[in-house]
Amino acid sequence: MKSKNSRVMGRLFTVAFIVMAFTGFGQMPIFKRYYISDIPGLAWTADYYATHYIHYLGAIFLLAFFAYAALNHILSGGKTFSLTVSAYIRLTLLIGIVATGILRVLKNLPDVVFSPGLTRFFDIAHLGFMMLYLFFALAFFLLKSGWVRPRSQ
Repeated sequence: MKSKNSRVMGRLFTVAFIVMAFTGFGQMPIFKRYYISDIPGLAWTADYYATHYIHYLGAIFLLAFFAYAALNHILSGGKTFSLTVSAYIRLTLLIGIVATGILRVLKNLPDVVFSPGLTRFFDIAHLGFMMLYLFFALAFFLLKSGWVRPRSQ
């Protein structure tokens, strides 16, 4: 049985990840192009800087969330639960998303210059890791494969 804290943390992670996916796709000019920004209440999605700043704030939140979850697991010594295979797959994809996201942030700094080809690679890799993560998250949700299982005594 899940504790109340783990349910709340799971919901926070899900909401934050949905916001990150939505604003991440907003970095591409699809909301204006496909008239999504014309839907009442979604006009802000056509503003690149609005989606950009929300995406960065979401990234800060998710990095703090990851740090909390990692420290919680390390400090508990993994005594009460262990990670599942699906957790390791998701963590690998999340590491790819975070690493390519950090490289994309560096690319936006004025004194950091990457070649156009390398920049394109980072962009496509970031999007690819995200799409793979969403695919596997949906598959594991349908298979009811969680992140953790109770550690056997």
